[in-house]
Amino acid sequence: MASAPKPATPATAAANREAVARYDMDDRQDFADNDRGFIAPFPDRTYRPDGTVIFDPAWFDFIEDGAPAPDTVHPSLWRQMQIMKKGGLYKIHEGIFQVRNCDIGNLTVVEGDTGLVVVDCTASVEAASMSMRMIREHVSDKPVAAVVLTHTHVDHYGGIRGVVSAEDVASGKVPIIAPGTIASFDAHAIGENVIAGNAMSRRAGYPFGSLLPLNSCGCVGSGIGIMAPGGGTISYLSPTDSITATGTKRELAGLEFEFLYAPDTEAPEEMHIWIPQLKALTCAENANHGLHNIQTLRGARTRDARNFARYLDETLERWGDEAEVHYGPHTWPVFGNENVTTFLESQRDTYKYIHDQALRLANKGYTPLEAAEVIELPEELGRKWYNRGYHGTLHHDVRAVFHKELGLWDGDPVTLHPHPPVETARRLVDLIGAEGILAEGKRAIEADDYRWAAQILHALVFADPDNTEAKQLQADAYEQLGYQAEGPQWRGIYLTAAKELRDGVIPAAFATASSDTILAMPIDTLFDFAAVHVIGDRAADTNLRIDFTFTAADTGGEDETWHMWVRHGVLNARTGPSSDAQLTVTGPKAAIVATLLKPASGLQLARAGKIKLDGDESVLEQLAAVVDEFDPNFNLVTP
Repeated sequence: MASAPKPATPATAAANREAVARYDMDDRQDFADNDRGFIAPFPDRTYRPDGTVIFDPAWFDFIEDGAPAPDTVHPSLWRQMQIMKKGGLYKIHEGIFQVRNCDIGNLTVVEGDTGLVVVDCTASVEAASMSMRMIREHVSDKPVAAVVLTHTHVDHYGGIRGVVSAEDVASGKVPIIAPGTIASFDAHAIGENVIAGNAMSRRAGYPFGSLLPLNSCGCVGSGIGIMAPGGGTISYLSPTDSITATGTKRELAGLEFEFLYAPDTEAPEEMHIWIPQLKALTCAENANHGLHNIQTLRGARTRDARNFARYLDETLERWGDEAEVHYGPHTWPVFGNENVTTFLESQRDTYKYIHDQALRLANKGYTPLEAAEVIELPEELGRKWYNRGYHGTLHHDVRAVFHKELGLWDGDPVTLHPHPPVETARRLVDLIGAEGILAEGKRAIEADDYRWAAQILHALVFADPDNTEAKQLQADAYEQLGYQAEGPQWRGIYLTAAKELRDGVIPAAFATASSDTILAMPIDTLFDFAAVHVIGDRAADTNLRIDFTFTAADTGGEDETWHMWVRHGVLNARTGPSSDAQLTVTGPKAAIVATLLKPASGLQLARAGKIKLDGDESVLEQLAAVVDEFDPNFNLVTP
């Protein structure tokens, strides 16, 4: 039986009440902007094909409009989610419509004379399909003329098969326009979500709260959208049209779209979009109602805060005098030229301040953590709701700038080669004693020093993961830290850690490495994915050589052969056949993927006629012996 969460302590309740005084809680402009242009609510729940519920608007009814924040939720976060829980179909500008808050991402439709241009597709096929049904019912039944993907993250492309069919894309009827070359977009979109996907999905369950119940003691949302725990089907279709230079224009459905290429910002490949006839602008995720991550807590490449500022400034220089609306793939629009320019200038200066001040203190000898403890935004920036830490936080963004510019080492020799966590924990317990650590943990909790309590109890939990009292005490400390967190990702991490300490590992709700995404991988990326499954020490003396021939149905033309070898504990691959292959595997891509990731299944697939094997079939058994499998539910808060 799952344990019940505990209430906020008097200290936590007091801290959250004190936070109210720091904010203008009577400012309702964001609520009005979110409500503006409302057309229709969500018709019903969203279901998977098997009938399970993915999204139910009633899930967030506990976040009551106008109600003060409960003691267990930071009042700033509560306000943000009071806005975000309101969803449905909106007209945000003449010819521009959005479906918001049935998924973490928005689906935006621009209606032209000859069709619809869809800008970003949400994270799941089910959410995108429902969104398009609402567009069809209330806006237009014109055909989809194009899909524009603003960047390479799954919550923007994952629903694409709910918007357009693979056949219409392959025939050229509907282009998919995206930043970067097609190869680069594919590599970043798929590589980020698949090659490190098992770790990323496990970690993402913490900050996004997908393993928590939806209530005021658990998940209240992601801060930039509704992160429902039901998940959904992640799909992928490769772009067909590349934007690699600022100023590139496309005519889509009778409207001109102009692009600003903004790589190495919120995503490795990203772009801003200007529609001059409508005076409508989006800066993708480089401008949001909330501070963004410079380094994601789920795990992804560290971003360049300077580039956020640079490209926002270039956008202002190009179109700032004309823009009348800014719409985004998350949160709600900004209306009116003065508001749009103020918003973009403030976001620009926030990212530049974080970057510049982090490096100023680095140059004075501060470590990342020391700098993060003292840097505060100027009041003119920090008091803006859209600069609050609803996705990233100021604290971990400062540390991320250090990581981006100076690398993983903080400059203190003691951190250069420390003992691993379990060994460090055991030595601390040997030094202090389990009873001493428990006593200090209890004292810290009684003194409302939850941060120290969690830190000191960590040693005992890692040295003795069966010590129930230590785990329960650490869970209590994490829980209060979560209740006090303004940032929903910090809240999610702390509260999920508390739940896991009390109840054990909770199975993951979703995985970014969907079968559709894996099958969409370019062949070179597919071999990269297979390579991270090789158990290096076990394969150190292995010498395997296999040719893989992908049949024409997958390559869009002739059969394509690659040769792969495992030697020195490393898997490499090149195009073309080898001269000394021990085995040749021929078949469709799906069957070859299965064989690469679970080589023992290759013999079964061959017997079923799914693939053809020519040569020494025992090579697959040898490969199977050195290929690892990933547990999607590995431990995080215990060793």
